[in-house]
Amino acid sequence: MKFSVTFGAVGDGRDPRGLADLARLAEESGWDGVFLEDYLAYQGTSLPTYDPWICLAAMACATSRVRLGTTVTPLPRRRPWKVAAEAVALDHLSDGRMILGVGIGDPADPFLGGVGEPTDPRVLAEMLDEGLAVIDALWSGEAVHHRGKHYQLDGAQLTARPIQHPRIPIWIGGNLLVPAVRRRILRWDGSCAYKGPTTASLPMLPEDVQALRAQRSNDFDIKTSGGSPQAFAEAGATWWGRWIPPGPRAEAEQILRAGPPRI
Repeated sequence: MKFSVTFGAVGDGRDPRGLADLARLAEESGWDGVFLEDYLAYQGTSLPTYDPWICLAAMACATSRVRLGTTVTPLPRRRPWKVAAEAVALDHLSDGRMILGVGIGDPADPFLGGVGEPTDPRVLAEMLDEGLAVIDALWSGEAVHHRGKHYQLDGAQLTARPIQHPRIPIWIGGNLLVPAVRRRILRWDGSCAYKGPTTASLPMLPEDVQALRAQRSNDFDIKTSGGSPQAFAEAGATWWGRWIPPGPRAEAEQILRAGPPRI
């Protein structure tokens, strides 16, 4: 099992330079991954929030071993070809350490409805599925012809390809109790899903990991959090993560220096 921490790029000490320092400390302290939440305005707060993709670039330059990525990027808020190109650049900058976590996003995000973007969860789910298909096709390096409900590409091509093969890993976030989320998990490269609605989430259990693992072989990742890392590892999870909320930098540093759990 691998161990990670997740930050929001928000608040004092969580700007690109500060997160680069925290990622370096995480690597030195034995953690295996550092992930960022992807917000432009953090969960309705007035805290200063920084673009996570710029922060990831700084983190990639400050580290050499830890995996880096988003958990999760609300893909419908972005143009999929832009995300595809940025992820390839980060994969090269990090020498093949990028992981792309995705979800439909929060319909209440001010950078959806507040800027005229769709907020209907069903539409967002359609955009997520179609956007992932577009990204996967663009990562092939070939010209892409796509006529979908939400995106159209007429021979568009990204000639820079990811370092990782067959692609940058795509992890699926969202509510594990939603059938479409489980379907995506089985289609792509991993799960960083939670269980239950965000307003009343339920604890992820080893049995949930076992149920996912029973539907597919061990060639995909399952990232969990909370509970017993040992029990999750025995159930087939490959990652255990700890969320570090916004707060004093000293508290984050203390958590990082303590290192990952021992199992």
